[in-house]
Amino acid sequence: MNDQKKTLRTSLPPEIRDHPLRYDLSNEMHARPFEKLSPPMQISYYSMTTGEGNVGKDLKHLRLLCERLGVNPPAENASYFRADFGAFRLRWERHTEFTTYTFMRQANHGEPFQENPVDFVPPEWLESLPGDRMVGAHLCFLPSDSKEPDEDDLHHWFVDESLLGSQMAAGLAQFWTDMRIHSDGHSRILIRDQGMHPAKAGRMIQRLLEIETYRNMALLSLPLARSTGPKTAHIDTALAGLTSRMAEPGENTSAEDDGEMLHELSGLSARIERLAAAATYRFSATRAYYALVQSRLAELEEERIPGYQRLSEFLDRRLAPAMRTVESAADRLADLSRRATRAANLLRTRVDFAVQEQNQHQLKAVARRSQLQLRLQETVEGLSVAAITYYAVGLMGYGAKAAKTAGLPVDVSLVTGISIPVIGGLVWLGMRRVRRAIMKDDGQER
Repeated sequence: MNDQKKTLRTSLPPEIRDHPLRYDLSNEMHARPFEKLSPPMQISYYSMTTGEGNVGKDLKHLRLLCERLGVNPPAENASYFRADFGAFRLRWERHTEFTTYTFMRQANHGEPFQENPVDFVPPEWLESLPGDRMVGAHLCFLPSDSKEPDEDDLHHWFVDESLLGSQMAAGLAQFWTDMRIHSDGHSRILIRDQGMHPAKAGRMIQRLLEIETYRNMALLSLPLARSTGPKTAHIDTALAGLTSRMAEPGENTSAEDDGEMLHELSGLSARIERLAAAATYRFSATRAYYALVQSRLAELEEERIPGYQRLSEFLDRRLAPAMRTVESAADRLADLSRRATRAANLLRTRVDFAVQEQNQHQLKAVARRSQLQLRLQETVEGLSVAAITYYAVGLMGYGAKAAKTAGLPVDVSLVTGISIPVIGGLVWLGMRRVRRAIMKDDGQER
């Protein structure tokens, strides 16, 4: 018995401290699972651009639908929710810039795109969806035993000149669309099953709907790229002219000219940063969305249907040039910013060098003035020695005269003459010691 307890005790895992986010990160890998879809089925899909600060509005609106139709609402701060509302199933997902609503309904064999899941959604709730509709699509998923659509059927459902078709999922499904918005405000996708597993069908349909959203989100920056083109061209011309002026300053260029060019360059840099602030985020998002489109297209495993253009070919021909336009606008804006920064650095270096030269000239002038002041001071000192000696010798003469009047045998002229060099030397030595003491104190302060 003791041996069994010992074995049980040693088989328990040790108590290791988990990272606070361990379970959240693990659960994130399993968030937003794919639906398992079986034909016949009709799907209505909406992508609403709501921005990054409207999560509360989305959840509040979704809760209204749940309360109205008696379904348990999503959790607080949820980003994913799915539920069966009876007449339809709903899959709700919250992304960074948009929210998607996927309405699904098992449908009998009938006319595609005639009875859609949104027809069973309360219209007033649907009309008040938060945000702006970026994508609205109806998808019809036909079973393998259904009649294969012929040219008359496809002509009835789609626009001939833009009709796309391909085999998908390694030949397990047929796909048609025209990438058009029809009179009901929705685009159309038709898929005919040819032996797909429900899980694979769910993944394929989810990827097709994501492509609808991601391609439009990627194209959001195309009008912005086109509008920034003339602005960047104007800034480019002004920056090139300013750089040419900097490269050929000429003999008559003054500090005022450099200051004026620096002011112009600062204005150009501000305009560039204003454009970058309005466009950089959108351009970066476009790169991310386009990468997602390419990834989803690769996962579809498309094969050609004779006579039809594949979805990947269509998007490569239409979407890729738009992305190159956006990429070019982003690169040009970034290049302008780098050039303006380099030009500003060069001009500031020139201005700093000019200021240093002016400072050197001023220091030389100060040095010259100091030398003149020193010479003047020495001259003044000489005059001061002479003046002090003159007054001191005069005092000495008065003293000698007084002594002679008192009866002492003093030669006034001799005393006066002898005192001149003695007094002059003492005054000169005293002035020199005072000057040395002042210079010593000044050196200690420095």
